Amino acid sequence: MIGDGVESGYLSPYLLGEGVSTERVALLFSVYGVTASVAAWFSGALSDLWGPRRVMLLGLGVWGVFQVVFLVFAVPAADFGLLLLSYGLRGFGYPLFAYGFLIWVTAVTPRRRLGSAVGWFWFAFTGGLPTLGSLVASFTVPRIGAYSTLWLSLGLVVAGGLIALLLVREPTGRQRLAPAGERPVATLIGSLTIIWRNPRIGTGAVVRAINTAPQFGFLVFLPVFFTETLGFTLSEWLRLLSAMFATNIFFNLVFGVVGDRIGWQRTVAWCGGVGCAVTTLLLYYGTVWAGDDYALAMVLVSLFGATLAGYVPLSALMPSLDPAHKGQAMSALNLGAGASTFLGPALVGVFLGPLGVGGVMWIFAGLYLASAVMALFLRLPEPVAAGAPGYSSRPGPASRARNESPEA
Repeated sequence: MIGDGVESGYLSPYLLGEGVSTERVALLFSVYGVTASVAAWFSGALSDLWGPRRVMLLGLGVWGVFQVVFLVFAVPAADFGLLLLSYGLRGFGYPLFAYGFLIWVTAVTPRRRLGSAVGWFWFAFTGGLPTLGSLVASFTVPRIGAYSTLWLSLGLVVAGGLIALLLVREPTGRQRLAPAGERPVATLIGSLTIIWRNPRIGTGAVVRAINTAPQFGFLVFLPVFFTETLGFTLSEWLRLLSAMFATNIFFNLVFGVVGDRIGWQRTVAWCGGVGCAVTTLLLYYGTVWAGDDYALAMVLVSLFGATLAGYVPLSALMPSLDPAHKGQAMSALNLGAGASTFLGPALVGVFLGPLGVGGVMWIFAGLYLASAVMALFLRLPEPVAAGAPGYSSRPGPASRARNESPEA
């Protein structure tokens, strides 16, 4: 994820410098988001059919091949059609790899520890994208150049992918997760129809889409806002971005544990939804008021990164909303995650021109408040009777929450 995140803080201004218009950059990021959404959905269904490890291998191969096409042919020629094709198709890569691994985690972790386990997953995910990735870029771009740094990202992705695929030996991820008799078409269709078969799953997918939509939208316009409007250098902006998600890394662990203790639903609604609405507006109005005050900017971006982690328990909550169809529930969650990579840049592309940065920030804050309201409806189902489909003998948050938390 470090390799995938290297470009996150500077690709937008780099392409602008190569003559690509702001609208085309937003379109490029939006197309990338569409393909990432599709791949995120397929990661769950394909893990059911093939096993998470094979899905991860496919994602690594897709990312590597189309990154080479992007760098060898599209970027040097500044051909927008080829940029759109290669970068868009590369969007299939990271969700298959990352979310395939997330499904592997949820498939083997006892429910009583699932919140903490997914906290560790998001710790690693955001540790790379964009935290350490942006930090790497802040040092390499001034020294070896933006284009060479993109080649460095390819090497990092290949190295990390090989470590995961060669050294993780847990056997469950090497086999299909769906029952032996379940047909492939039924598995694929079920991973989509669960969104309306179980409205809570559909609602959770929308909450997940809202969770990181502003994050991906920020990557389109905040680099320009911080460097050209506020007066920070590109290296300072990249370090601010790293600080935002360094804080997020730590709080991914914190809110994973907090969710196991006080309730996943409550943590998502209040710490995630309401918290992000407040810190989004603070990030804009605080920096506009202070200008290029680096210390204050560091505090404000860190506050946003902390509250963004409030959504971490959603990865534990979603499969628990439908214990008999955990793989399908995770497909819906991953579809929401992938949709966020499209939703954020698309909103920026539509509203940045007429409303400006402030207007877009208010839209993002409103979405976060809406997600908080929706999260309040994500109540865990009643315990499954022994012997029934989906029954698990392991004690978990669903049963403990009824004894310990009024929300259940």
